[in-house]
Amino acid sequence: MNWTATTVFVLLFLLVTVMGFVAARWRPGDLNRLDEWGLAGRRFGTVVTWFLLGGDLYTAYTLIAVPALVFGAGALGFFAVPYTLLVYPFVFLVFPRLWSVSHRHGYITASDFVAGRFGSRTLSLAVALTGMFATLPYIALQLVGIEVVIAGLGFHAHGFVGDLPLVIAFAILAAYTYSSGLRAPALIALVKDMLIYLTVIVAIIVIPIHLGGYGAIFRAIPRDKLLLAPPSGGNLGAYSAYTTLALGSALALFLYPHAVTGLLSARSRKVIKRNMALLPTYSVALALIAVLGYMAFAAHVATNPSYAPYFQRYGPNFAVPALILDQFPSWFVGVAFAAIAIGALVPAAIMSIAASNLFTRNVYRDWFHKSLGGAAEARVAKNVSLILKLGALAFIIFLPTKYAIQLQLLGGIWIIQTLPALVGGLFTRWFHAKALTAGWLVGMVVGTAMAATQQFQSSIYALHVGDLTVPGYAALYSVVLNFLVVGAGTLLLDLVGARRGTDETTPEDYLLERDEVPAAGGVDAEPDVIM
Repeated sequence: MNWTATTVFVLLFLLVTVMGFVAARWRPGDLNRLDEWGLAGRRFGTVVTWFLLGGDLYTAYTLIAVPALVFGAGALGFFAVPYTLLVYPFVFLVFPRLWSVSHRHGYITASDFVAGRFGSRTLSLAVALTGMFATLPYIALQLVGIEVVIAGLGFHAHGFVGDLPLVIAFAILAAYTYSSGLRAPALIALVKDMLIYLTVIVAIIVIPIHLGGYGAIFRAIPRDKLLLAPPSGGNLGAYSAYTTLALGSALALFLYPHAVTGLLSARSRKVIKRNMALLPTYSVALALIAVLGYMAFAAHVATNPSYAPYFQRYGPNFAVPALILDQFPSWFVGVAFAAIAIGALVPAAIMSIAASNLFTRNVYRDWFHKSLGGAAEARVAKNVSLILKLGALAFIIFLPTKYAIQLQLLGGIWIIQTLPALVGGLFTRWFHAKALTAGWLVGMVVGTAMAATQQFQSSIYALHVGDLTVPGYAALYSVVLNFLVVGAGTLLLDLVGARRGTDETTPEDYLLERDEVPAAGGVDAEPDVIM
């Protein structure tokens, strides 16, 4: 046991635990209402939304899995950098429309919008279930980060005793999420981001000094890990894999329920636009974090006998914790490990809230209890959030994974299948609901089958076009097929005169600012402010 690091870690963990419970009194509202518990009353300004989205999107996955992929696979792991740069112009142009129409009609989830736009409970259910199933492995991904750093502190026991610290962390997360809703991760995100920035800034200065400078670090990396392998023999290889991973991930990121929840909690569409201009600063930090994978390789942490048991159990996911243990004093190890663990708690809380909102609104209420509302609706969402976190915990304890990043990529294959209904629906009503449902089904089956051919160890599928082989992200390939089915199906259904559902929105709904209309959820219009 590293007692100094553990003490610092526990103290910081206790700090955010207290903040999580105090958050219930921050910007107080009636937490027995789903829009207050699950969206914090839609009152967050630019600064809070920036921290919330940053905490939501840049997670333990950022600090653990991205450097792990760079450590193991080399330059391919840097696909995460361009994809986070591509996503913000896309969101800037598209998602303020979702905020406006959701604010006008009181929508809490993406499925609420799909149901209102296309008048189809079946399509809404498909979007809701997809969001839930894509989110569960994403929550598990965060728990992997906690598990890895807890092991790095020296918890070697196996079985229940070995899993006990993870169970305790889960219980704390579950308790403050239940009591405070979205306010808890929003408040904790402020501490989380400060710790992560501190860790990254210190790491990129101190570690190169210890290793002889950046030149020495890059000289220690084999050429095949520094550069993508060029195409050869009609095979585009890593070039097409890198490009499609970046593009597909960019299209998928803000379709996730937790990203939608973060956007809808903003007080105005102006807040969303400001954040799309500010959030690329996180991409700079992400590039530096990815380089930690090369630093770990240059430091030869994988050949250090002290870390051998950890690498045997966690694979490349232990690269960054091993690097931190190798390069820093124990007190800073505690700070860095706390940053990773808290970086897992914030998104895990938001994800569980977002998924429970989907289940409550678009599965339980729409299909089993149409009269559900008010306090009962909020109570169901709170209980479901506990069940989802428990499921993610069981997933990690009983089904450990070698590359945590693959869980997120598999979820990306599923969530991107909602792109035609959600993003397409924000701009056009031409798509037919039945065609969208058929396209979704085809995309889900084909995308999952592509991943299955790789034994779910990779989301890269080799597409053969004549004599040309184009390895690429299965999510992007499958959603293209999804769109083709939607287009062809819509033409066919219109040809036979198939009835369309009722659209409850109007063109003006997609352009409204906060101060132009009160929210249907009950929040009165207020002037736009920074916080």
